[in-house]
Amino acid sequence: MARIRLLILVLLTGWGLAELTGLDGLQHSPAYMLASSLLLAVGLYGSTHGIDRAEARANAGIIVLAVTVGVVLKAAFIAAVIFFFYDDPFALVLAVTVAQIDPLSVAAVLTESRLSARARTILAAWSSFDDPVTVVLSVYAATLAFSGDGVGLGEVADLGWNALFAVVAYLVWRLVRGGPPWLIHATAVTAILVGAWTFLMLGLAIAGLFLRLPDSRRVEQAVSVAFPLAALLMGMLLVGGVDVAEGIVLGVTAFAAQMLAAALLTWRLPVMDRVHLALAQQNGVTAVILALVFERSLDGFVAVVAPAIVTINVIHALANHAANRAVNAWEARSSPGEPAPLPDRHHPGDGDAGEAVDGA
Repeated sequence: MARIRLLILVLLTGWGLAELTGLDGLQHSPAYMLASSLLLAVGLYGSTHGIDRAEARANAGIIVLAVTVGVVLKAAFIAAVIFFFYDDPFALVLAVTVAQIDPLSVAAVLTESRLSARARTILAAWSSFDDPVTVVLSVYAATLAFSGDGVGLGEVADLGWNALFAVVAYLVWRLVRGGPPWLIHATAVTAILVGAWTFLMLGLAIAGLFLRLPDSRRVEQAVSVAFPLAALLMGMLLVGGVDVAEGIVLGVTAFAAQMLAAALLTWRLPVMDRVHLALAQQNGVTAVILALVFERSLDGFVAVVAPAIVTINVIHALANHAANRAVNAWEARSSPGEPAPLPDRHHPGDGDAGEAVDGA
């Protein structure tokens, strides 16, 4: 709940500052455009930088399912509901913005979670890989929504530029990886700045997989700073109004979409793991910054996404608290007077994490 309180406090602070200063039209200023791109670049680099490559290779099947079922199906489901109720032409962009699971929030939850080891692996891989996929999908979803002409040569060329960015970053990394730490840090900072300036986010996400800093805490600190800064900017944009009704519907639908996706992905996991994975939906820095980016072209986008993000995170906290209380009650009833093991937590012969989703 501390993260939710921080989010709400910073949003209200930003809104109050904008009201006091009479700020209007912030999203159309060059400084805002650069700041939002830079924040997105920092958040995206942070999400891929934290991916364990050995774990990724070992759980390739989970990752493929996570970025297909876990993102595409969720986004389609959310978009269909929003379009049905509100006939919003930008329903798909709204859906993709809130479809991912925030990896930093997941990392915090995993330190206290009752999930089994293989379920932790699934959730960590899911949240890490759906972040960059969400960013890429959101850009192309916006292209489709704004132009209505489909994906053309411009988008194909954009993929080529992203690939070139990643190749150049890799070649530079090969030259500096044996050098002093400051040189590696400078290379990473340069990649983030260039990625933000050119908006080659897919290339930057790929670079994060190999362009690793000697001390990963620096990246975590940068992302931790980016979150309140982005939330402050979001709050400042709320002076134009808040669409509470559509935002709540968007948030509730996103949480329901996670439950649907988890049911398909985790049907062979133990019951309690399935429950916690179904209740894993939460948004963080990526969703906030994507809303800031799209506010440039779509006035009022933040007015919907801001209450949706708050709704998602409140539901996450309440639902998981209720689930934990239910587990505690079950334990007390099943073994009065002595601690009881969590039901279905460990199954002899279950195999590794990759088997959990076979046939999903």
